[in-house]
Amino acid sequence: MSMTHTPGDLLRIEVILAMPLVQYRQVLDVPRGTRAREAVRLALEAGLLPPGAEPDISPMHAPLGVFAEKVDDDYCCQQGDRIEIYRPLLQDPKELRRQRARQSIS
Repeated sequence: MSMTHTPGDLLRIEVILAMPLVQYRQVLDVPRGTRAREAVRLALEAGLLPPGAEPDISPMHAPLGVFAEKVDDDYCCQQGDRIEIYRPLLQDPKELRRQRARQSIS
């Protein structure tokens, strides 16, 4: 049995995966009540990653956020949300700033 949704039942969101050299973005219309991790699954099914793309993370297991705020998998998506799939940091941002400060002093 398929469900039909009226326009008022749907939310427009986007799912983002930013890699060092490229950013992947998928805009979706999802039913109200869609959770963050489900939105990632739907984005992957809709073509978030092009054929052959192999990111260095697993989008279905990576931490998620909405507009730079970390959220749980069961976060309920809202109209206009930007679901972000986070990659592990390669270096602590505080340590990186310290190193830059030291370099600018020398």
